[in-house]
Amino acid sequence: MSKQSGLPVLGQDDAAACCAPMVREPLGEETAAELSRMFKALSDPIRLRLLSLIASHEGGEACVCDLIGPFDVSQPTISHHLKVLREAGLVGSERRGTWVYYWVLPEALAKLSALLEIPAMSPKTPA
Repeated sequence: MSKQSGLPVLGQDDAAACCAPMVREPLGEETAAELSRMFKALSDPIRLRLLSLIASHEGGEACVCDLIGPFDVSQPTISHHLKVLREAGLVGSERRGTWVYYWVLPEALAKLSALLEIPAMSPKTPA
C-alpha cells in the first residue's frame, strides 16, 4: 500500500500550494522575506497606482511613455518606482527600441492574494 499524502491535489493552483494563508500555518523566513519585499514595494501610493495602470492597460502591458502622464513627478522618478516594482518581482519589462514596456507578473499577484485569502470558517456558536 502506498502513501498518497505527498501527491499533489488536482485542481489546486501553484500559488495556493506554495503560500498557504497565514491563518492556516505560519510563514517561513524565506517566504516572509520575499513577500515583505512585494508588500513594501506596494506600500508607496505611486507604485500601487503604477501597478494598477499597468495591469489595467489594454493588452496587459504598458509603455513607460504611457505611465508618465498621470503623475506629477518627473520621468526619472517614475523610472525609479518601476525599478522598485521590477526588483520586488511584481512586474516584468522589456526594451523595445527606445521604450521599455512593463507587464504585471500574475504569479506574484497570486502569491500575495493566496497569503491574504481567508478560508471559509463555520460560524461561531453563541456561548
